[in-house]
Amino acid sequence: MLRPVRGGNAFEETIEHILQTIKLGIFAPADKLPPERELADRLGVSRATLREALGELQAAGYLEVKRGRYGGTYISETRVPEQPLGVLRLDPDDVHDVLVFRGVIEPAASALAAGSNLSAAARGHLRSCLADVSGASEVNYRPRDARFHIAIAELTGSPSLVAAVAETRARLNNLLDRIPFLVTNLEHSNVQHAEMADAILSGDPEAAERATIEHLEGTAALLRGFLS
Repeated sequence: MLRPVRGGNAFEETIEHILQTIKLGIFAPADKLPPERELADRLGVSRATLREALGELQAAGYLEVKRGRYGGTYISETRVPEQPLGVLRLDPDDVHDVLVFRGVIEPAASALAAGSNLSAAARGHLRSCLADVSGASEVNYRPRDARFHIAIAELTGSPSLVAAVAETRARLNNLLDRIPFLVTNLEHSNVQHAEMADAILSGDPEAAERATIEHLEGTAALLRGFLS
């Protein structure tokens, strides 16, 4: 299970892989994880990336760090709730459906936007939405993140595509609300948002589609890790 990550979303995929080993019982509660160097080598990531991932999983309650003679990183013996109290259990098929549909329409929207003859106002709108999400706090990050993605669809001039992206984003936010905010992931997302906007504004459909696919794969990796 601790196979090398694919690279473009190293932090997010590291989170996903470690959570999978916990949920599948490869590492049981109170088990000690392999040493940091070995774990980083097995996942094919830098030790810095691994430390960030382990730190976030510790903050989320999945891992515990013990000091002293038997120190190291251990799987938490306190069960982490599968979903928040009072929230209906997720249907795995619904999660899969959202991720698949989003993975089809949003890269296409980015490519179409990049191939469009954008007005100065349209360009300004995209830059404004990018600035809003880049400067957002955790409290208002997800609404502004959604607004940025919808803005890309708006640049295509297709109301149907805008409606589809907006509806899908609403469904996605319901999933994102079930997982913790990971600061490293938000920082990575902001870099990817800028890459998407740059490709669109420079009129490069292939680069816009590629940047969007990579960005969506990072989010999907986190959702699969926490919710699968």
